[in-house]
Amino acid sequence: MKLHVSIGPNPRVVKMFLAEKGLEIPFVTVDLMGGENRREPYAVEINPAGQTPALQLDDGTCVTEITAICEYIDERHPDPPLIGTTPEERAATRMWTRRVDIKICEPMVNGFRYAEGLRLFESRMRVLPEAAPGLKALACDGLEWLEGHFEGPWIAGGRFTLADILLFSFLDFGATVGQPLDPKFGKLAAWVERVKARPSAAASA
Repeated sequence: MKLHVSIGPNPRVVKMFLAEKGLEIPFVTVDLMGGENRREPYAVEINPAGQTPALQLDDGTCVTEITAICEYIDERHPDPPLIGTTPEERAATRMWTRRVDIKICEPMVNGFRYAEGLRLFESRMRVLPEAAPGLKALACDGLEWLEGHFEGPWIAGGRFTLADILLFSFLDFGATVGQPLDPKFGKLAAWVERVKARPSAAASA
């Protein structure tokens, strides 16, 4: 296997997931800034969606989308479990991962693309600069919602999971593009420090 990566939070999710598993596989760096992901051969042979990361299997098959990649890795290398060992645990992880993605990560990253990242993305996708402030506000609303429902010590409760890796990767990215975590979210701020202390956080940076 090899993982096609670039800058950005999405590849970091998979790199951190691999680090938690103690797995080392070759990385192939894709020049996102130069648009390598949007042209041949990457956009034809690796990922027609023109996105990173992409996990290329030994037979040449490519798995894309971070949740699909992480679930594949978890099934192939189940220890330590980062999705779950029972149907109930897996359902809880998928539920919280989806919530984090829809309520926080998606509006956060699009808020960046339509504002600070506008020059990079305007020639690559439909951008809506007028929507940027609202999207950033939606991400903040999502964080406020999560703060109110956070029981800890991890997003899904007592287990460190993909949901934690996803949110941490995006919050760390957000802090570099004008969307830092508001200190008023005390539970989440303490959670960030717990995740940051894990070796996988530094290994995937």
